[in-house]
Amino acid sequence: MSTISWLDSANCDFPAIDNALDEPNGLLAVGGDLSPERLIAAYRQGIFPWFEASQPILWWSPSPRAVLFPDRIYLSKSLKKRLRRQDYTVTCDQQFRQVMQHCADTPRAGQDGTWITDEMLQAYGELFDRGIAHSIETWQDGQLVGGLYGIAIGKVFYGESMFSLSTDASKVAFAHLAKQLENWGFAVIDCQVSNPHLTSLGAEEISREVFCKLLSDNIDKRSGDNWADNWNSLLTE
Repeated sequence: MSTISWLDSANCDFPAIDNALDEPNGLLAVGGDLSPERLIAAYRQGIFPWFEASQPILWWSPSPRAVLFPDRIYLSKSLKKRLRRQDYTVTCDQQFRQVMQHCADTPRAGQDGTWITDEMLQAYGELFDRGIAHSIETWQDGQLVGGLYGIAIGKVFYGESMFSLSTDASKVAFAHLAKQLENWGFAVIDCQVSNPHLTSLGAEEISREVFCKLLSDNIDKRSGDNWADNWNSLLTE
């Protein structure tokens, strides 16, 4: 029977992910901190933090796992039309902290408040400063109207959150990200837990075992050193 482990603050070790609870989101462990070293260790094993301000840090490894393979992104007719019109300009790593704050401020159906706490904002900001976290920004008339952020380790991108202040702004950011990751040879975009928005873009569910195999095959492959300098507007539909 699976049990929840309390993490030792003195090291960054996690229990084996097979110990995650047999419930939809796979709660694995509690406690620890959000140091860059612990976060990197977690993502390398397919574990991520997700908690509210009133809770201790909770660590998860769901099964099934929602993922999107970059070459399988689904672009609807309306999204293709919007991309052709070039309503938006898309950039990379220009406003990481602002993108995170917008994601934190965006109301979510069925959620009271946000899981992107001040502690999370600070922790992922440190990962951005180290070149591990990245943001994709969508602009309209010089205003930031959408975007997303996540973690890149090896040839795996872990999507964290997205926001949209204008129609399809987050979808446009995601479409550009997927095309760029395909060009860079990334194996997968981790979407963590399925939802209708991600499914509409082509996300699918795989088992924890298959996801871990993807990690082991790709987590140590070299990826781009400077996303902002290597970013291209590759998407033309």
